[in-house]
Amino acid sequence: MENLKQLPFEQKSIFHIDPRTKIFLTITVTTIMCAGKFDGAMIYIRPIAAVFPILMLLFSMRLKAALKFFLFYTILFCLSIFLFPTLKGAFSFMLGAILGIYTQILPGIVMGYYLIDTTTVSEFIASMEKMHIPEKIIIPMSVVFRFFPTVKEEYRAIQDAMKMRGITTFRSPIKMLEYRIVPLMISITKIGEELSAAALTRGLGSPTKRTNICKIGFNMIDAIFIIAALICWIGFLV
Repeated sequence: MENLKQLPFEQKSIFHIDPRTKIFLTITVTTIMCAGKFDGAMIYIRPIAAVFPILMLLFSMRLKAALKFFLFYTILFCLSIFLFPTLKGAFSFMLGAILGIYTQILPGIVMGYYLIDTTTVSEFIASMEKMHIPEKIIIPMSVVFRFFPTVKEEYRAIQDAMKMRGITTFRSPIKMLEYRIVPLMISITKIGEELSAAALTRGLGSPTKRTNICKIGFNMIDAIFIIAALICWIGFLV
């Protein structure tokens, strides 16, 4: 086993960071944006935490996803700056609540997307095992880790099938909704069972220690991100 060549990180990204660093950064961004204050050092930390997930997508060459999230966040920001001050009454309260919630949770969602999209299941399991996380936690988390990308692929397959039959959103929106949601709900129930079986097939439930050829380890870039995150935590707690 010592002579086996380790699998490197994906080659798409400009730089590579350990999955444990990604998890720590995701927790940091989510906590700061959802529970951070609006005064003191947080005045500078919050904007950085809001932009950071999009920068990570750009560095990992997820240009399309980065552009989508950037446009969505820009629209929310423009609505809160230009439209919200002109509204009054109940509609103003509802729009303010929606904008406030989305602007705070969106960076955490983007970081979660970055974590899942740039980390393979094998890398995730290897990092969890190095942290000595119990298998009772690793197995369900590995299933959930692969669940959302699989649902996304299934949704695209259903969408392509509907387009081949000439059923589009503009021509028949009701049929499009029915023919998308119903097959997707049925597929979701099967996906959960299949991923659970696949996890057990990988030997995750075995009492013996599993081997893993994924290259997992911290480097200088990980150290820089961890130090920056710790500084943000200090500003958050002080």
